[in-house]
Amino acid sequence: MANAISSVQKEVFPNGLVVLTEPMEHVHSISVGIWLRSGSRREPAELNGISHFIEHMVFKGTTRRTAEDIAREVDRIGGMLDAFTSKEMVCFNTRILDEHLPKAFDILADLVREPKFANEDIDREKSVVLEEIRMTQDNPEDLVHELFTQNFWASHALGKPILGTPETVSSFTRDTLRTWFHHCYAPNHLVITAAGHLTHAQLVDLVAERFSGLAASSNGHADPLPQPTPHITLRNKSELEQVHICIGVPALPLTDRRRFGVSVLNNILGGGMSSRLFQNIRERLGLAYAIFSEMNSYRDVGMLSVYAGTSLETAEKLVQCVVEEFRNLRDVPIDDEELRRAKDHLKGATLLALEGSGQKMNSLARYHIYFDRHFTPQELVAMLESVTAEEVQELAREFFQPGRLAASVVGALGKFKITPEQLAL
Repeated sequence: MANAISSVQKEVFPNGLVVLTEPMEHVHSISVGIWLRSGSRREPAELNGISHFIEHMVFKGTTRRTAEDIAREVDRIGGMLDAFTSKEMVCFNTRILDEHLPKAFDILADLVREPKFANEDIDREKSVVLEEIRMTQDNPEDLVHELFTQNFWASHALGKPILGTPETVSSFTRDTLRTWFHHCYAPNHLVITAAGHLTHAQLVDLVAERFSGLAASSNGHADPLPQPTPHITLRNKSELEQVHICIGVPALPLTDRRRFGVSVLNNILGGGMSSRLFQNIRERLGLAYAIFSEMNSYRDVGMLSVYAGTSLETAEKLVQCVVEEFRNLRDVPIDDEELRRAKDHLKGATLLALEGSGQKMNSLARYHIYFDRHFTPQELVAMLESVTAEEVQELAREFFQPGRLAASVVGALGKFKITPEQLAL
């Protein structure tokens, strides 16, 4: 792959707000995102879920637009408007045709600058979020992952649900929301990114008009280092037909230089249809329909986990097989063909994703927030290609050590249980 010079441009305003753009001359669209460098892990226990709740509330109206105005104006320009809250950030984003950038950015800016937080909207949205929490409790795959995460990070805020709890959400008031909003949504906590058919100067001018006059604020967040906790958690739900299992270990932070080796390890273990979990446990043994592994990495910690859904009769055998795959990765070197296949899969997924303006906009923010720099596709491929079989096995030896495995199970369990002996490595 030929070397390429990055076209990414960066502007830092005196109040700390960061603007990043990447022009794409061959498209007619623009994706814009306003990112808050603070998610649910920064919340005190009594405010668990407030970041997500505010993300919902800003769409209910601003001092300049009603909720109906927001919806109609976005539809009128043929755009898409979305938002999400994660453990470490909140994002409000839009994708529009290039000619509609000024209008779309004005709407986005309204959301993160002038939310109304009307009492009647707060009461109504509490009901919506409480239903969202109940929906998670009713979805066994979501529930087993939530239980696993909560117990894995124990009392740390990283283990608390992004949605909050019925108790915390019910307690939110207009004053609570306004105080947290003004604490977090300061310009020095924001990153604005855009990719597509635009110039850097276009976006900088739009940002300056709406954000340059805002004052920076102090950080003020207490954020101790999370400590992983090996655990076995069982939740009986007698109405379920399957047993849902999540097994995992502590892994590496997102910022660790060995993260590409972890990506290869995860891909080999359960990252695709040719992975060991899929081929051995689903295709050869027929123990599960859905089975995969995934990495959840944050700025200072990470975890690697496996999810599977199976029948009660085959649950014990499935756990044994997953643990055996961990041992094999740790004890037996991977061959060149398997390494090559994993690299090609990851390379293809990375490059295909970066062809879209939305993913480029996303990457601009994440690279800045976690690394304070940009990575070109060529750099990403080079770092992926540098991973060796020895590095993958070394990581497996680091991860899959005795006493590090944790597990959560949800289902009609009967007498089924997971013991420490079953998780022994």
